[in-house]
Parts: sequence; structure tokens; C-alpha cells
Amino acid sequence: MATLKVQESERRAAVERSILAATEELLIEGASFPALKVEEIARRAGIGRTAFYFYFRDKRELLVRLTEEVAGALWEQADRWWHGQGDGADELRDILGPIVRLWLRHGASLSAVVQAAGYDDEVRDFWRALAARFVEGTRERIEREQAAGRAEPAVPPAETAFALVWMTERACYQHAQAGSGDAEALIEALTGIWVRSVYGRL
Repeated sequence: MATLKVQESERRAAVERSILAATEELLIEGASFPALKVEEIARRAGIGRTAFYFYFRDKRELLVRLTEEVAGALWEQADRWWHGQGDGADELRDILGPIVRLWLRHGASLSAVVQAAGYDDEVRDFWRALAARFVEGTRERIEREQAAGRAEPAVPPAETAFALVWMTERACYQHAQAGSGDAEALIEALTGIWVRSVYGRL
């Protein structure tokens, strides 16, 4: 019985991964999320339309799950600075490149959630809550750096964290929407803004 449960759990996880991958593929290919039909997603994932609803309540839940997958990877990178014990400016430089590259690699999916947040209250609340976690982690690190005398003392931690996180979100979103541009130049620009804002130096 236990073996059957494990097999069923593994099968469910595999199908869910297929659905998530299929959705991201369709978005990368240019599909508009509002116009994307469950039938298209199910067909790409190799399942029937009815089977889709065994795994996801609706497209909104699917989009949230897809975003959570990427957010987890972004969180792991950001956490290296939030809880770092070394030179904060160096740690910040080390994590911003991977964060921006991850955002752009999954730009189609993250752009879809940004756009959905403009018309769907539940998605908007989800996206704002997710961003708030990044703001909070950033605020806490700024405060620790100020207490240790390593950061600009006049910088207001909460407001600076809020501005930096949302600036980065908006810059990555617009870059992804443009579909072209120098990602490395964007990383350099964002890194300069973050380091100067928090540490007062480059």
C-alpha cells in the first residue's frame, strides 16, 4: 500500500511538472496567458483537458504555481546576501547577476503574472505578497549593515528596500517585454544602483 502511494505521488508530481513545463513553453513561444486555453496546455503536456483539473483548479492556480517555482530559485540567490556574513557589497554583486538572469530566463512566465496582477485581484495580492518577502529580507540586511557601520547611515531601510526591489522587478519586466537588449548591461546598471544605494560606493 505504501509503495502504491509513493508511486501515485511520484506520478502526480511528474504530470504537474509536465503541465508547468508545457505552460512555460507556450508562453515562451508567444502565447498570451489570458488567451491560452486549457486544451492547448493539456495537449502539450500529453494529457486530456479533463485530467488537467485533477492537478490544478484553474489557470490562475497554474500561474501561481509556475511563479512560485521561479520565485523559489530567486529566493535562494537573494538569501545569500540577506544572510551573508562576509563583505555585503561583494555578496550583493555576486547575487544580482544570477537573479536578473533567472528573471529573464523565465521572463515569459513572470511577465504573465505581472500582467495578470493588473486585472486579477488574487494574482495581484499574491504578487505583492511575494515581492513583500523580498522587500523584508532586503530591509533586514540594510539594517544589519547600518548597525555594523558598513552601510549608508542616512538611508531609510524600509523605503530603500521597497524602491530597490520594485525597481528591479520593473526593469526586468520591461527588459523581458522588449525581447532584446543587453542583459549584462542591465545587470551592471542594477548592481551599481543597489550597491551605491546601500553602501554609498561602487
